[in-house]
Amino acid sequence: MTISQPTPNAAPIQLVIFDWAGTIVDYGSLAPVYAFDAAFRTHGVELTHEEIRGPMGLHKKDHIRDLFQLETAASQWKAQHGRDWSEEDVNTIYDSFLPLQVEQAQTLSGLIPGVVECFETLKSRGITVGSSTGYPRVVAGPTIEAAASQGFHPDFTVCADEVPAGRPAPWMIYRNMEQLGIFPPTSVLKVGDTIPDIEAGINAGVRTIGVTQTGSEVGLSQADWERLDSESQESAVARASELFVQSGADGVLASIAELPAWLDQHVS
Repeated sequence: MTISQPTPNAAPIQLVIFDWAGTIVDYGSLAPVYAFDAAFRTHGVELTHEEIRGPMGLHKKDHIRDLFQLETAASQWKAQHGRDWSEEDVNTIYDSFLPLQVEQAQTLSGLIPGVVECFETLKSRGITVGSSTGYPRVVAGPTIEAAASQGFHPDFTVCADEVPAGRPAPWMIYRNMEQLGIFPPTSVLKVGDTIPDIEAGINAGVRTIGVTQTGSEVGLSQADWERLDSESQESAVARASELFVQSGADGVLASIAELPAWLDQHVS
């Protein structure tokens, strides 16, 4: 077990905890969007992809609750079903969502470019690699196996249904630290592509990095990203970067391919 004294923010990083969709796999974090879209449509509610992305990063039931609080979702539900939505309806949508999410997550389980190289660099430096996801284990399991077959195999992974509450609560970060024996929080770095990733890191007292180009805040597949002109790419990254800065992130990267260089510049 690694134990050390509390240190300032320049302390060496012992543990990096990665999010999954939009950070490690699924360029643009598209799988959750497609699954939520289909699940709500099944019950007569049509939402834009921008609306669906709003609560991205939360536990998926919390995500559904947040979507139901949108006027567009609430009014469509009432028109279709003759009543206001309820907690039972959250469970109904979640039950529809799960098999769709399993299918989409398996389809979009390819590693984002640069992930393997980053992972190997961290391991060569003696840095432990953990991970956390808003997916329940039934969804995450096949994705974790697919990632391992492609060269990314973190030392530990925790899912949102394995802790008392998902992000922005700090429990998934703490579970990684506990299982991997890493302390103090200042030696831990949380990397993710959503604001709840950053909020969870802040709540846990660890350092945080937001990922823009490959993640949910930009929300484009690699092919769609590459079709943008350079000005549109810069604008999309700038918007996402500003959101992360405002949320309190310690750093912002286009993708985790840039992480080793960031560590060289910002961590002793």
